[in-house]
Amino acid sequence: MFVPFQARVEERAQARHRALRPYGEDRPRFNVLLVLTLLCSILHTAAWAASDQPRILALGDSLTAGYGLSQSEAFPAQLTRKLQAAKVTVNIVNAGVSGDTTSGALQRIDWLMDGPYDLVIIELGANDALRAVDPALTKQNLDRIVTKLKALGIPILLAGMKAPRNLGPDYALQFDRIFPNLAQKHSVHFYPFFLDGIAAKPAFNQADGMHPNAKGVAIIAERMVPFIINALGKEPQ
Repeated sequence: MFVPFQARVEERAQARHRALRPYGEDRPRFNVLLVLTLLCSILHTAAWAASDQPRILALGDSLTAGYGLSQSEAFPAQLTRKLQAAKVTVNIVNAGVSGDTTSGALQRIDWLMDGPYDLVIIELGANDALRAVDPALTKQNLDRIVTKLKALGIPILLAGMKAPRNLGPDYALQFDRIFPNLAQKHSVHFYPFFLDGIAAKPAFNQADGMHPNAKGVAIIAERMVPFIINALGKEPQ
């Protein structure tokens, strides 16, 4: 099973809205809701701790979030089913945000760590490249994200990305090197190219030519299964 990231964002937004109410407004109801929110958070964390299923955080942009697709067609859901077929049952949290850059992900990584995880999949960088962000900044952001996760002792699977070739060979070379270099520096699990097998293939992409369709996502998930199993320390079935 996977946990939609949007529901967690809405819950946090509602809690933030209640906290900003003027003093004295609807005070008794606010206290009850606060207690219930804290209780639900405690019970949710306890349920995770009691489960023997690996818990995975899928940190990414629209490629993870499932832009243009239903939640059942998005990468976390399809990966869940592919792993189940391989006799590996997991809980995946979809922490993909459409349009997110490495800078945006760095800003939200701390509050995402509100529960125990057995693995974090990092799929980021596509929007940095589309915006021609300096590769040095992209590398710095990813390095800080990986460093934060490693400090928590969480295994990491870093998915590589490649820059559009219309940005020129120098930019593409600098950008493409970010991912294997960081994987080597931090000794983390590495999947060379998230869009491997579907990039620039119309049959596996939506009309915009950039976002995979359901068939394309299925290919991505299928190809990543052995890497996920290895990162989790599971035996292939």
